[in-house]
Amino acid sequence: MIGAGMAGMACGQALRDAGHAVTLIDKGRGAGGRMATRRLATPLGEVSFDHGAQYFTARDPDFRNQVEAWASAGHVSRWTAVVEDAWVGAPGMNAPLSAMATDLDVMWSVRVTQISRTSSGWKVSADSSPVSTVDAVVVAIPAEQAADLLTAIVPEMAAIARGVSSSPCWTLMLAFGDRLPGDLDWLRGDDDSALAWAARSSAKPGRGPIEAWVVQAGGEWSARHLDMPKDEVEAGLTDALSHRLGAALPAPIACSSHRWLYARSGRGGLDALWDADLKLGVCGDWLTGPRVEAAWTSGTRLAARMTGDAEVERLRR
Repeated sequence: MIGAGMAGMACGQALRDAGHAVTLIDKGRGAGGRMATRRLATPLGEVSFDHGAQYFTARDPDFRNQVEAWASAGHVSRWTAVVEDAWVGAPGMNAPLSAMATDLDVMWSVRVTQISRTSSGWKVSADSSPVSTVDAVVVAIPAEQAADLLTAIVPEMAAIARGVSSSPCWTLMLAFGDRLPGDLDWLRGDDDSALAWAARSSAKPGRGPIEAWVVQAGGEWSARHLDMPKDEVEAGLTDALSHRLGAALPAPIACSSHRWLYARSGRGGLDALWDADLKLGVCGDWLTGPRVEAAWTSGTRLAARMTGDAEVERLRR
């Protein structure tokens, strides 16, 4: 399984539950993907930020069941300040993924550089790990990265991925010694502005007491300023937050920014891709839609397709 975000984790979990041995490989340092949580040191103590996905909803019955299970285990909580059916990970957005990772074999900080077909299966080459030989491969990474990995092997799948583009996003994380003015815990702008979304992270369930804000620029604004120096981005997004709050901001006690190249996925109009002959699958929110639920659905549906084919083959034998 190449990629251990929500799609890869969901697919891996379903395959493991069906009795398969699964290994996930991810270039990140830990669970999260676009549901990542960043922690920063401040004079008042450590503070965390959800600097990727801000919340998610659950409308598919199967995904609702999964979310309720996470809620029962304390991994997610409702955040009704935004919408009635909004959920967030607790104590950070990556909590459900961290919980899923505990039951799976995951290799972190490993970047897959090539996959190639052999007479006995697949060879997976990575930059900091021995070459692995496996029976089947699932690609669960953003469309642009999936296309690069698949082009030489299955150009048809690569073409589907190349037809779906992602929007970038500059994200600013700020912590303050005191509460900022105003009663609103979130603000919404538009895709062409420096503030498409801002949230008082410390107002989410299970967060700490330090005043923390996340500001996310719009996709169009981020695309135009993709290579802008970080200090200029941070100044621009701080000014945008100050303007929306209608007050000058005090000096932050911590500040950091992150450039998401593939922040918001496109929509491929499919749920998952599976070639039973090659034993090669692809899943991700870019196939279904830019939502956490879509990523989970894509991964679980791919696993169902894979295990269904395996059962057919077993009966045939």
